[in-house]
Amino acid sequence: METNFLTDLFLPLSLGIIMLGMGLSLSPDDFRRVVLYPKAAAVGVVNQIIVLPLVGFFLLWIFGLQNLELAVGVMVLAACPGGPTSNLISHISKGDTALSITLTAISSLIAVITIPLVINLSLAHFLQQGEYVPLPVFDTIIRLTLITLLPVGIGMFIRAKARKFANRMDKPVKLVSGILLFVIIFAAINTNRDIFINSFREVGLITLSLNVVMLMVGFFTARFWRLKLRQSITISIESGIQNGTLGIMIASTLLHNDVMAISPAVYSLIMFATAGVIIAWMNLKVRSGQVVVR
Repeated sequence: METNFLTDLFLPLSLGIIMLGMGLSLSPDDFRRVVLYPKAAAVGVVNQIIVLPLVGFFLLWIFGLQNLELAVGVMVLAACPGGPTSNLISHISKGDTALSITLTAISSLIAVITIPLVINLSLAHFLQQGEYVPLPVFDTIIRLTLITLLPVGIGMFIRAKARKFANRMDKPVKLVSGILLFVIIFAAINTNRDIFINSFREVGLITLSLNVVMLMVGFFTARFWRLKLRQSITISIESGIQNGTLGIMIASTLLHNDVMAISPAVYSLIMFATAGVIIAWMNLKVRSGQVVVR
């Protein structure tokens, strides 16, 4: 982006506020819940951390995307598991919200380590030597921890010490997070508005395919392991709804490449449409009595 204010301050600060909001809804029980849902947690985490980047790479190979910076942007997105948005979509879709929060919490911890590894492999594969600077793994882990995990920890601490305050702040922070999400997407698009339309044509179908394929992978792997429908819907959403905000921040702030940020920005627009379909479908099943919400 044109000014350091956006990349060095606004993006990290905005993501920190979004992750703080997630932390306000978390408690230690959300991490311990893995013991209660071992099969569901395992399926969800494997889909997010391992299957998602592999599917992203496979789709890029199938489509043969010529713009290699956009291709790296797709892999940046594929390295970022679900964030607070997936929790909200799971809740509105009548999925298993507790499982959604647990999966987001666990995958966020693991992703701090896996993100720089996936991105560096992608940079080395798609770009020629001298065309990129590899992410310093340790430094990137520290920066991602400060931007994502630290705000989550602060939110959890506030919730533990002042639960009523955390509950009161839940809706306002979610509202602010939603506004910031749209501002971040708009900023990423506006920075490269001259090439955004062409980029949308190039990367739109790929990001849509990544979204839809992972939604299906999440759902059918959950059903294969005989999980309940509500858990299957949640795993589908957690597998298919990536943290586009984090992807935009990594591309613009850590990689200093606004073209790479277009891929997660395009995806962020697309995922709201597919999420709407899931929400409508699941709520229809609830109204028809096919799914009982407890």
